[in-house]
Amino acid sequence: MGGSSGIGEATATLFAATGAEVTITGRDQARLDQAAARVGGKTTAHRMDATDPADIDAFFAQSGPIDHLVVAVSGSAGSGPFAELDLAELAAGFEGKFWPQVRILRAALPRLRADGSVTLITAASARAAFPGTSGLAAINGALEAMVPPLAVELAPLRINAVSPGVVDTPWWDRVPAQQRQALFEGLAATTPVGRVGHPADIARAIHSLATNGFITGVVLDTTGGANLATGR
Repeated sequence: MGGSSGIGEATATLFAATGAEVTITGRDQARLDQAAARVGGKTTAHRMDATDPADIDAFFAQSGPIDHLVVAVSGSAGSGPFAELDLAELAAGFEGKFWPQVRILRAALPRLRADGSVTLITAASARAAFPGTSGLAAINGALEAMVPPLAVELAPLRINAVSPGVVDTPWWDRVPAQQRQALFEGLAATTPVGRVGHPADIARAIHSLATNGFITGVVLDTTGGANLATGR
């Protein structure tokens, strides 16, 4: 879910390279078709607006059995200093990420293989304690808090999450290029691995959780050690 660019597309590419039959979803059919062509292999593209409950229900109503579900849908609202944070924007942040991921998981349950897997994509903001990210922490933290109880409740279905740090994806396109580059360079200088993440880094973490049948209830930090560098 959310496979037309960035982390979602990189994950689809990795699964396809291993011979999996892959389905990617997103709002824009043209972008999905282009992504499917890049992903290659046995990949199909289905338009689905993850913020529309009717679209979600319609997709899973026609879906066949699913071995592994990766939910990479994300919004961009909800950041900013708390004293100035527009609460309508925070609500929009939940509508763009938290509720779509929850609705997708609920709708997918009848189609998921009993011992298959679900991997949610959250973000390191859930626990990073950086100023200006309290709204993002609330959105991603809410998703992460659900992972352990869901892993127990829905067993043997495995429920995990990957929590990326800063990753160079189209999510950052709203930041002017020069400012974005300076931000990435500053973050890289304080991160043990010396760089920001790439979509393929996160894709490998997702693939590992999805295909290892002995891992469940885990939120896997994939931050390049940024959380260690800040002491948080």
